[in-house]
Amino acid sequence: MNTAARYFLALPIILLLISCNATGGDKDTLVLIKTTSGDIKIKLYDNTPIHRDNFIKLVNMGFYEGISFHRVIKDFMIQAGDPATRTGLTKVQLDTLDRYTIPAEFRREYFHKKGALAAAREGNEVNPEMRSSGTQFYIVQGKKQSEADLKATEERINSNTKQALFSRLIKETADSARLSGKPLPESQIQEIASMKMFEYLTSKGEFKFSPEQISAYINSGGVPRLDGTYTVFGEVTEGIEIVDMIAATPTNNADKPLNDIKIVKMKLVSK
Repeated sequence: MNTAARYFLALPIILLLISCNATGGDKDTLVLIKTTSGDIKIKLYDNTPIHRDNFIKLVNMGFYEGISFHRVIKDFMIQAGDPATRTGLTKVQLDTLDRYTIPAEFRREYFHKKGALAAAREGNEVNPEMRSSGTQFYIVQGKKQSEADLKATEERINSNTKQALFSRLIKETADSARLSGKPLPESQIQEIASMKMFEYLTSKGEFKFSPEQISAYINSGGVPRLDGTYTVFGEVTEGIEIVDMIAATPTNNADKPLNDIKIVKMKLVSK
């Protein structure tokens, strides 16, 4: 996903994030996001523990307070989490998404339905592992899909996944051979990568939307084309109307709201 906002995340902040203690439990982790447009309550998924614990750290340290929704696209999503929107480091032209990242946690049961909470990231060409931004997140608004739309999206996801996987296997095979002190010719690297890809596709199969996904996308909406490539780690439980309100706000050519919409506070809450 591309993003217009940029910042420099200093090393002390990264170290602080890593050192902060997170709290987790058997019950759902709920977070209240108080914004200047209203309140949104989200649930964090326990089956994406890296993203859950990272988000809890940021919430507990007050990281998101004063940060704006810097990228808003109607019928798509609302995005926040860039500290440059709070500190005003507009002169720094470094990418916000490559300074602090965490590993992807793709799970087929978590998808980009309306209200899904997911992590932003850099594109595949510079981020073949599809690592998530440590701070930037988005909440899906999306739109309702047809069965034909979903079929075409399945084909596109499978094509993109195969391309990304093959590129990663080529790199891993070449790097492994080089580090062993026995570099391989390009033809042999291609052959080994092809065999590994065949094994993967045979064991995993191609991507297909589940009946639950199909029902949600047709009846409620979402952004199915992002499934399997961006980590979904939670969902809105209350305040989806606030998401719709923010998504409908007028924006400039960079998708930034003309009237600043800020996160006033985030905090862990009980039901």
